[in-house]
Amino acid sequence: MSKTAVPALLALALAAALPAHAAKPEGSPARALHDRMLVLDTHLDTPLNLGRPGWSIVDDHRDEGPFSQVDYPRMVEGGLDGGFWVIYTGQGDRSLEANRKTRDEALGRLLQIREMVARHPDRFELALTADDARRIKASGRKVVFLSMENASPLALDPSLLSFFHAQGLRMVGITHIGNNEFGDSSNPREGEGAEWGGLSPAGKALVAEANRLGIVLDQSHSADAVFDDLIELSKVPFVLSHSSADAVHDHPRNIDDERLRKLAAHGGVIQVNALGAYLVDTPPNPERRAALNALFDEAEAQGGRSPAVLRELARKWSEVERRHPAPEATFEDYMQHLLHILEVAGPDHVGIGADWDGGGGVKGLSDISQIPRITERLLQAGYTEQQIANIWGGNVLRVLEQAQAYAAKVAAEKK
Repeated sequence: MSKTAVPALLALALAAALPAHAAKPEGSPARALHDRMLVLDTHLDTPLNLGRPGWSIVDDHRDEGPFSQVDYPRMVEGGLDGGFWVIYTGQGDRSLEANRKTRDEALGRLLQIREMVARHPDRFELALTADDARRIKASGRKVVFLSMENASPLALDPSLLSFFHAQGLRMVGITHIGNNEFGDSSNPREGEGAEWGGLSPAGKALVAEANRLGIVLDQSHSADAVFDDLIELSKVPFVLSHSSADAVHDHPRNIDDERLRKLAAHGGVIQVNALGAYLVDTPPNPERRAALNALFDEAEAQGGRSPAVLRELARKWSEVERRHPAPEATFEDYMQHLLHILEVAGPDHVGIGADWDGGGGVKGLSDISQIPRITERLLQAGYTEQQIANIWGGNVLRVLEQAQAYAAKVAAEKK
């Protein structure tokens, strides 16, 4: 089942309201600052939508409710300059057949992203370096970095990492839900538990190869023991592309303050997630879950996830929300996590990775058109323009530059 099917979208339903609230009006000091900065999000699951029948990134899909949070019109409206577009694959059972399937899905997702760029060269450009991102921003186009969530597609042939790098991959996450051949997940499947005690031998080799190639390592979704191994083994800083604060809400997907301090000392960056179930407690609601499951079954019976089907599904979704209300994470809940992490790790080690189109979004921050609110609140909290610019893109680009500088140094030493 895809990431945007029942598990992620049920989490979103518990945490996000459908109506969008207007961003700060054009011309305000906060919006002017927002537009001047290079604004990047490190976890855009929007490629999951690229293969949907009749769906185009250049159309406005806000009437699809929680099923679409990122498209070109809303990128312009919200001042999102781009980010890391995710090659996501769910974790299979690690059989030969399952590993071939995830490999092929990843290759297909890679091609879909590159095709999006090729079809709209006036609006998007593939970025390979930090300087590329700055140049693309200046040109008025949107930045497309490539990242991989879950290294499972590399299980049969880890040397494929070099192939993906040649095609533009600049970030790789080790696990997703469930352990894999490379390491332990923060959310192992029922009955699994820890398998490797952190990184597996293959995972340690993956770290070394990513360092050699200049690919940024991403610890989000991996176990705390994987974090500890990365601190010890990675020659360059790494990121958490979409994680939040365990001290604010205790959840396996969040990170504790001690590790936040270690991350900062290591030069890394945590990009703060906006998936409501990771921000606040969301108690089980069986009636709501059953009603939403029925909607998904109905959508599949009507031919899947075309825009027309999802518009109707979004309408019925709002009816379920009225009949079965649930606690909702809010923009202020998100800011509580962000401000706490800023206080602990410092503004040079924090960024934004809201998990758009993968379950992210909260009441008051339900799609990317609303992200200027973050800039406004950071200004109100007393952060400087330079600090906010670093949070929105400068910090993660610095990590990318460090990774690529190390790779260049290693390559030069071998000549």
